[in-house]
Amino acid sequence: MFISTNAANGQEFYRREAETWAAFAAKLDDLNARQAAFAALSVTERTVRLNRFAARLDEAKEMLAEMVCEEVGRCLHECRAELQKSVELIRYYARLAPELLAHKTIATHAGLSQVRFEPLGSVFAVMPWNYPVWQVLRFAVPAVCAGNACTVKPAPSVAKVSAALFDLVGSELPIVPAWLDHGDTLKAIEYTDALAFTGSTATGRLLAAHAGAHIKKTVLELGGSNAFIVLPDADLAQAAKEACYSRFRDAGQSCNAAKRIIVTGAVADEFIALFLNECAKLKSGDPKSPETTLAPLHRADLRENVHDQVTNAVENGAKCLIGGEIPVGIGWFYPATVLDEVNPACRVYHEEVFGPVAMILRAKDEAHAVALANDTPFGLGAAIYSADTKRAWHLAEKIEAGSVFINRHTSSDLRLPFGGVKNSGYGRELSEFGLYEFVNVKTYWQK
Repeated sequence: MFISTNAANGQEFYRREAETWAAFAAKLDDLNARQAAFAALSVTERTVRLNRFAARLDEAKEMLAEMVCEEVGRCLHECRAELQKSVELIRYYARLAPELLAHKTIATHAGLSQVRFEPLGSVFAVMPWNYPVWQVLRFAVPAVCAGNACTVKPAPSVAKVSAALFDLVGSELPIVPAWLDHGDTLKAIEYTDALAFTGSTATGRLLAAHAGAHIKKTVLELGGSNAFIVLPDADLAQAAKEACYSRFRDAGQSCNAAKRIIVTGAVADEFIALFLNECAKLKSGDPKSPETTLAPLHRADLRENVHDQVTNAVENGAKCLIGGEIPVGIGWFYPATVLDEVNPACRVYHEEVFGPVAMILRAKDEAHAVALANDTPFGLGAAIYSADTKRAWHLAEKIEAGSVFINRHTSSDLRLPFGGVKNSGYGRELSEFGLYEFVNVKTYWQK
């Protein structure tokens, strides 16, 4: 069952039944036939279709942004940014795919030797709720550029906007929804050629284990608990402003947000005061209002888990500087919360916090800051703030993460690979590296 609830008022507004396995299997048979015809097109012909889809998405982006706002609960201006970035993603790959997927002739002792990039076939994806358009297209667009077909299981709580997205895709591109219940999700992996998953580490382990048992290629983008390191010579006001934005945008429900703020040396108290001042400017309320900067959480159970993590931290010695209480009223709102003196006895020290909760870790020096940054099961991203960029680069080399940003909060860029290490997953999305994840890199040799 797919059920959508408005996060701001708690009211259910959409539901649909899961499809039967027989219906999905018939859809998959049809998709496989379409994939063969699609793969036979030149890369340029595929990108023409992608550009037409980009134009349709561009026209519909305001409608879809409002749907995401209602269904996910994020602020409307944040949803608009997701849609705009999604349009840019399609056009980016449509522009670069012909060059990146061109046959590459390699000089060897053969008469002719080439490397070609050929599709794997059908990629099955299980996608999260927090960015229901961007996350789908981030994997699907490069996959279809390479000639693959895609079946996508949306998160059960964002079916309405997902259905609207697939309607916009239309029949030109081999991308279709998989309205499957949990029991049939594992089965679908066996009948497709590869798996893309974005979501929790626990679910990623389950799906990847099943895919591995059937020798299916996988790309996993899992949780994150990004370090935000502030060195003593940093521009503290700017660092505080960006830490606040990164931690509390999208109600803190982003894997790539700043979550562990590591402040070094004697500037900790000064930075915390500046950070709390920035947090005080956040305004909670109707996500459709232009004045709102802190949206509600997506579901009631997610709010309860965040509050349990905060309560556990306080019980184990952390100090709650602001927030930390569930507000009275309708909707799944939770205040901006800052925890100081967080220690390894607290759950938040080891777990991902998927909500508007920032934790402060105080480091004695740079070496201690790096040790704290790496003392986590996750390895998605990190940020380092310092006036000495040479020193920041030196520290960045010691950080165990898929990306490190210097004097900027962590984010994603179409032109750069995105992904993590450790429990944050493996494989890469975006850039040319994302384009090559779901291809058969095939060698041709002629005497």
